[in-house]
Amino acid sequence: MKITFYGHASLGIEVGGKHIIVDPFITGNPQASAIDIHTLKADYILLTHAHGDHVLDVEAIAARTNAVIVSNAEITSHYAKLGFNAHPMNHGGTWKFDFGTVKYVNAIHSSSFPDGSYGGNPGGFVIEGEHKNIYIAGDTALTYDMKLIPLRTKLDLAILPIGSNFTMDVEDAIIASDFVECDKILGYHYDTFGYIEINHEESIRKFFDKGKDLMLLGIGESIEL
Repeated sequence: MKITFYGHASLGIEVGGKHIIVDPFITGNPQASAIDIHTLKADYILLTHAHGDHVLDVEAIAARTNAVIVSNAEITSHYAKLGFNAHPMNHGGTWKFDFGTVKYVNAIHSSSFPDGSYGGNPGGFVIEGEHKNIYIAGDTALTYDMKLIPLRTKLDLAILPIGSNFTMDVEDAIIASDFVECDKILGYHYDTFGYIEINHEESIRKFFDKGKDLMLLGIGESIEL
């Protein structure tokens, strides 16, 4: 499994011979100007919620790649009405795709499209595939529901927001990593704009002091599990 960071909360995942893009907000992020969305491969687009900083490039990517959009019922209904392929899910639901198994799990946040229309309840994803399992938390506060994840899935990586203000901060993300029983963390949803800027060295040290590994990838950088 290969995971590439495209800035903010945008990710590329290669697993089982398939390409997945998560929450594509790339063309609107000056920090991600080196990423060309017209070259990105996508068989699936996973969306945690409907905010503009997570769905900006969905239509452009889906129109070119014919990717299947996976999200909650309200978001997938929105895109299905526009003619895109979509697979609806809801909290607690699990589906076996051709790249692995996906479970849509709870997140505590808000969700509306840029025009103000309802975007359903926000969520995160647990992906089991290719003998490696990951948790993509989405935009969320710390929640006890995270404790349910390791009861079913042993994680190899937890992808957690750490920018604070709109989501968890570093301290809460450390607790979240305890809840999901995973000490290997990829941080995201930070530094894109002033509200969520972080001190990188301090954040990494705080995780290290708890015996955990926080990775902060540069935009376009990848890791392999």
